[in-house]
Amino acid sequence: MAQGEVLAFEDYVRTRQEALLRSARRLVPDPVDAQDLLQTALVRTYGRWDGIADKSLADAYLRRVMINTRTEWWRARKLDEVPTEQLPDASVDDGSEQRADRALLMDILGILAPKQRSVVVLRHWEQMSTEETAAALGMSAGTVKSTLHRALARLRQELESRELTSREAVARETEGRRETEGRRETGAHQQAEGRREAEGRREAGSVRSAAPAATGRVPAQRTRAASGTAKVTSVTAARGHTAARHDGRHDERGRERCAA
Repeated sequence: MAQGEVLAFEDYVRTRQEALLRSARRLVPDPVDAQDLLQTALVRTYGRWDGIADKSLADAYLRRVMINTRTEWWRARKLDEVPTEQLPDASVDDGSEQRADRALLMDILGILAPKQRSVVVLRHWEQMSTEETAAALGMSAGTVKSTLHRALARLRQELESRELTSREAVARETEGRRETEGRRETGAHQQAEGRREAEGRREAGSVRSAAPAATGRVPAQRTRAASGTAKVTSVTAARGHTAARHDGRHDERGRERCAA
């Protein structure tokens, strides 16, 4: 390759590098893998740059090289992959909410087969026509249409499934919060009821401890009063008996005097 051709290739890379990197990012979510994919595709294209007669088709040629390279990587790593129910979240550079839909789409693209994903990326992201996609992927236009139809149906099914799962998770979280609040309210009610019962038992214990002391004093006073009354009655009765005997002796003496 001549020196001029090398410079032309370098100029092309400097001009289209950002656009080509975006294409690589759409093929592989990880930014580091996307850079590796683009570098590999550029190295492979460098040796065939002279064979591209129409340099306006260089983008399509490089995209096809990146797609083929990604397929080779996928096949090489296929045996090392472990099945999982949850797909890893796609990384987003800015992390803003405005690109949440794009991040979700990047994530669900991972469920597609390599051919399906390549067709979706070229037709909808790169805005290529059916014929251009067929030429870039080396397949017929009919195959592109049927592959795209199956891929979009799979994506819609995945989106509906994730939306249903998200709703169920929100419903479970709401129900869990309600149950937690209900348990807290029940516990607070039980604690308040326990405090009221404890206060009632303390009040009842105070009343019972005060009642025997009062009851013990009153009978003692009554006993002393009754004892004093009994003593007065006994003394009065004894005095009455003594007075009666004295009056009897006085009357007998009087009768004796009268008889004399």
